[in-house]
Amino acid sequence: MMEKMGKMLSARIFAIVILALACVGMWGCSDQVEFKWSDSRGTPSIAGFIDDSLVVVYDCRGWLETTETWNGGYSDDESCGHDRLLVFNYRVQEDGPRWTDSLTNKRGGYRWYQLTDSIFWRWEGKNILLWKIGETAHEMKLSRKNEGCSQEFEIDRMHQWLDNSFIAFGGRLTAEGDSCQYAVLDTISGTLIYKRLDKNLEWIKECDDVRAWGEDVFCLALENEPLDLLLVKNDNILDSLLQGKPYSWSKYTKVGFAGNILNLGNNVCKIVSDNFQCIGVSIRDALEYRCKDGTTIIY
Repeated sequence: MMEKMGKMLSARIFAIVILALACVGMWGCSDQVEFKWSDSRGTPSIAGFIDDSLVVVYDCRGWLETTETWNGGYSDDESCGHDRLLVFNYRVQEDGPRWTDSLTNKRGGYRWYQLTDSIFWRWEGKNILLWKIGETAHEMKLSRKNEGCSQEFEIDRMHQWLDNSFIAFGGRLTAEGDSCQYAVLDTISGTLIYKRLDKNLEWIKECDDVRAWGEDVFCLALENEPLDLLLVKNDNILDSLLQGKPYSWSKYTKVGFAGNILNLGNNVCKIVSDNFQCIGVSIRDALEYRCKDGTTIIY
């Protein structure tokens, strides 16, 4: 019996040695990983506007992870992190940003969105990372529930809403069946509630973007033909910007609320006395702005 066990043990040791030699012959059984941050940052994008002179921009630092595989090959994975927010004056040329800060040291998650005129957010896994200008970013843990719908959607916009809450959407407000059309974020309880529009809100299905000021619901809607931009308040049309110079809308034009400012197809505007008032600044890219007087602000 002892002799038989000795032979079995010797066989196992022999198998382990053969496996080890095979691994050496195949450049190692375990993958070797090399991770490196880039010295430069990615293309900046606009997160939103603080007021009629300050814009918030975000960017990130690229990284590359190279893995040596078991057969001597290599596989690369790349993205960016170390996300950063910057505040620029887009009406007057200055030396650089008014303020800048790297908000996280993480490898993933860098796209920021505007919540209010001074608060910005991005996804942190299933939770939300919030940043207020001049403060440290902090994470809000979220719980989720559905009311009258079952198919959720990916959220990429949130604005101030009724009853001190925030409306959240990114899917189609016109979604049919039992699909959720929008969501409401209760920041006090940290709950995101997916819903379908009730009769009082069915009119916002035609909106490209919506938000509330106090008890009033405002809507931006691009008509199909002609492509005029409507400003709607509580289902009543207040004002319009007609298709044509300087407003060249298309079905791909993105219009939206950015805090208390309107980003209308790269035209910066606001609402004054229930009417459009455009500031006379067009956005060329995140760091280039052209003013009506012909001056160009570049960072």
